[in-house]
Amino acid sequence: MNIFPLKQVCTSRLEIEYIEWNPAGAKTIVLVHGWPDSMRTWFIVGPALAAAGYRVLAPSVRGYAGTRFRDPATPRSGQLVALGRDLIEFAQALDLRSPVLVGHDWGARAVANAAGLMPALASHLVMVSVGYGTNDPTQPISLEQAMNYWYHWFMDTPLGEKTLRADQRAFARKMWQLWAPGGWYDETEFLSTAEAFDNPDWIDVVLHSYRHRWGFVAGDPDYAADEAALKPLPVLATPMLVIHGAADGVNPIQSSADKERWFSGRYHRAVLNGVGHFPQREQAQRVTDEILAFLRD
Repeated sequence: MNIFPLKQVCTSRLEIEYIEWNPAGAKTIVLVHGWPDSMRTWFIVGPALAAAGYRVLAPSVRGYAGTRFRDPATPRSGQLVALGRDLIEFAQALDLRSPVLVGHDWGARAVANAAGLMPALASHLVMVSVGYGTNDPTQPISLEQAMNYWYHWFMDTPLGEKTLRADQRAFARKMWQLWAPGGWYDETEFLSTAEAFDNPDWIDVVLHSYRHRWGFVAGDPDYAADEAALKPLPVLATPMLVIHGAADGVNPIQSSADKERWFSGRYHRAVLNGVGHFPQREQAQRVTDEILAFLRD
């Protein structure tokens, strides 16, 4: 159960559910969650940023919680560029002027793609637990990364789909168990977060996302122009902060290293020792401090 009031805004394709803290804040920060997670991932960081004077918004991405497709005929695409376009339209629908965009996991990819599609959209970017440049299905990856991505390959099979559809909570819980040091999360919090996975589109969006990113299924043709716009990978001028846990069990810290050449503006990378894939949950105060320091600088 969410403990903060929920709001709704419509974009061209979605009715997006979101939470807002400190509506009177002069500068806006948008916090975008990842997989398998929900807007609850920001329930400590969000209020802390609001207490520092910012207006803070945390939407549910497509397929999660109360976010719904407006047209039943719309393809339930989970392709990464669609997440970026959703974020752009969310900012436009709320008339946000140069917001700070912060994303974790899927949300980090949404932030990077949104900035690539609309360079003037944001004043600052923050990617958590993901390195820049992970959209290309032909990209080389290390054997360690390939092993960590077992769930990608599994969901590309009929058995993987059957397993996910049989018990999405059990599937998601396994990621929480594997991706960060043992004992890091509370089961009650996991179950509250997992309510977001009851969205009727969640499984279809998730399956399409992991199948599309490795070229096993086609994307929504409405995003073909956006896909083309991100090839080759654009160099971003917007200031970028990367936050990565040194104990990340899915994306090794090497995956976000040596990315400076892709940023013509200010770039900073913070590696958090002893932290896994969910820094905003595991060390919320440290993540808050890193974001605020980056914005002050």
